[in-house]
Amino acid sequence: MSEFLLYYRRPDPTTWVYMSSFLTIGLFFVFRRFWSVRNLDIVLLILLAPGLLMVNEGYRRQSRLDRDLAKTLTVRAASLVDPRVSYTPSSRQTWVTQLTPEIPSASSSDSNPSELNSTEFSPPESDSSSDPSGQTGSAEDAPSRLGDAVPDENPPSVVNASPPNAAAALAFPIADELRTPDEVAAYESAVGLRRTGFIWLFGIEFLLLIRMLLDPLMVRRPLLDPNLTTGGLNFIGISLFIFMMANVVASTPEIQREQGPELGPGYALMNMLPTIPVRPVSEALAGAEPPTLAELTPAEQRRAAIAKIIAIIGQSAVLIGILLIGNRHFGNLRSGAGCATLYLLMPYTAQMTGRVDHVVPAALILWAILMYRRPFFSGLFVGAAAGLVYYPLFLLPLWFSFYWQRGARRFAVGVLSILCLLMVLLAFDGNEPFLEHLRRMFGLFFPTQDPRGIWELGWNPIWRLPVIVAFVILSIFLAIWPAQKNLGILLSCSSGLMIAAQFWHGYGGGLYMGWFLPLLLLTIFRPNLQDRIALKVVHAHGRAAARPIIQPDTA
Repeated sequence: MSEFLLYYRRPDPTTWVYMSSFLTIGLFFVFRRFWSVRNLDIVLLILLAPGLLMVNEGYRRQSRLDRDLAKTLTVRAASLVDPRVSYTPSSRQTWVTQLTPEIPSASSSDSNPSELNSTEFSPPESDSSSDPSGQTGSAEDAPSRLGDAVPDENPPSVVNASPPNAAAALAFPIADELRTPDEVAAYESAVGLRRTGFIWLFGIEFLLLIRMLLDPLMVRRPLLDPNLTTGGLNFIGISLFIFMMANVVASTPEIQREQGPELGPGYALMNMLPTIPVRPVSEALAGAEPPTLAELTPAEQRRAAIAKIIAIIGQSAVLIGILLIGNRHFGNLRSGAGCATLYLLMPYTAQMTGRVDHVVPAALILWAILMYRRPFFSGLFVGAAAGLVYYPLFLLPLWFSFYWQRGARRFAVGVLSILCLLMVLLAFDGNEPFLEHLRRMFGLFFPTQDPRGIWELGWNPIWRLPVIVAFVILSIFLAIWPAQKNLGILLSCSSGLMIAAQFWHGYGGGLYMGWFLPLLLLTIFRPNLQDRIALKVVHAHGRAAARPIIQPDTA
């Protein structure tokens, strides 16, 4: 963007939190009705930002310390590989800075002791991950093959020698004994900051969950439009969208390992796409600038281009879906424009713009709401979201309950059709057996294996089991109550289930706000939709019934 806007620099996340919070209050706070539910909703949305900042900052500090430790391990391994060789600070800096911020695990290295004597440096093959859910590598199980070697006390110096293979760093186990007391304290502080951030997010999301569960009881819904005209909201929204998409296009991808075995259940082909960072370079992971396109292999460049295209299309689909729902289902384009603008103002959207695994399920669920009069197409969208990231599978009882009186069969056909198509496409990926792909796609493994996020920061993963049981009970309960469901209940309960999924999501739960944020905003802005039941709006022979006229409660 600096090529088009003179001296433009991306605002850092903290600055954007303050700016967006003031804009959100100015545009959407109802000053004439201070004690309204709308104002409570706005405050809860703003309070999501501090937790997100703490998680990202803690992860950045933790990754920086891991990077520094990797440098120390590599230098010590170099001195043990060839005691006659010493490295000057200038020559060492040339190759040490090429190390990835993430320390690769011992299992990811195929090197043997003979390869450790190589005088030609080759960077490690495993790439670093920028996912703030804490996917840092672990080398605690690395074998200490060189631990007994003792270098000569007075080795001869060889200036500007080539560094050894980086796999020599794995010769030392990572432990607190290798850090100074200050580094140990800094590392514990970073872990504590991340843990505090996750707890903060869980607390605010729990309040939002209660708000969504109580929403069906709020029958009176006064019309509270934003404090700006539709034209002004559209101008702000379009400007924000252009800047965010320009950040996606101009960003360099941080190529990750395939996320399937690391991020739990999900679709293998989508998990291969890299993360597109949109944060400022000064705030990049561990203070290191991500790789440029020239440093990527052709296959990585293709995946990066695909990820950018999908991220831009996904964000566009979310905004178009919000506007169409506001215009067609709410009968109020101004509310739709306000909801879309508020989505773009959220700090989460600014930080996670390039996360394909966040935005694609959000867009699919949103378009299922948009096409709710067409059960087959709603089934296609909900089934696609469930097949890609697994967790929306628990929306199916709720949606079947909504269509129970009319449209359930067509909805089931849509869900099964897209799931079968996704399973067929898995056959073209030969990296793992087909049954292994299916196991990960449908989450058919014990839920406590090697989790990430809050569950790796001191919480025993076994406690996820009662949380999962409570979530399943909630999914079944919402399918039963209330018996007569309308579009408003479908919105609030779908959002509530996606919020509840964050508590047992073992791979960054709490950070996947995109799965519920558009639905949450639509629930906040929606009018009374008691007449939008499947029996009235879904035609018995597959043709949608006439759209009823919305008459909002102006009390």
